[in-house]
Amino acid sequence: MTHVYFPDKSVVSIVTTMEDGSTAEVGIVSNEGMVGIPIILGDNTTTTTAFVQISGAAMQIDADVVRAEFNRGEALQTLLLHYVQAVYSELAQGAACNRLHTLEERLARWLLTVSDRLESEDFPLTQEFIAQMLGVRRSGVTVAASTLSRAGMITYQRGHISILSREDLEATSCECHQVIQKEFARLLGNKPSSRAGKIF
Repeated sequence: MTHVYFPDKSVVSIVTTMEDGSTAEVGIVSNEGMVGIPIILGDNTTTTTAFVQISGAAMQIDADVVRAEFNRGEALQTLLLHYVQAVYSELAQGAACNRLHTLEERLARWLLTVSDRLESEDFPLTQEFIAQMLGVRRSGVTVAASTLSRAGMITYQRGHISILSREDLEATSCECHQVIQKEFARLLGNKPSSRAGKIF
């Protein structure tokens, strides 16, 4: 890693890839965080891949600059360490969620998370992409998305998703969305709301 990225109006997926080529998303980064956590932890490599899920603006900063500022031990260090703790909580909750909750609940949680990070109820995503991120077959996503659509929570057309009823989608989602949302808000200093906390 030679640079650290701070997304603004974009969403980046952190993905792990198995030997057979199958993938699963293990994290989402947008305006609440950074891509390049290993840089502040004293390393410059990772076993995951980051790629832009929804395009938009981001700040790119030289890794050495970020590392030097972090090592000064002032406000940026505290803020980024809180972000790392929030990410740890998200990973732990996500692991439990993937094991214990239904695909419909997980899809609702994932759509809410993307909406939170993008600060929009409308975004371009294909079912194939969602299936790869959730680590399931596309047919499963099709069934789950159809259920949410028939209930009037979302619409899906030609790779574009709109959340019609956030309240109903939150009720359908497992508790993991609220747990993660509150932890980000607590650690990053923002009041709990319908949006995640922000680093910048």
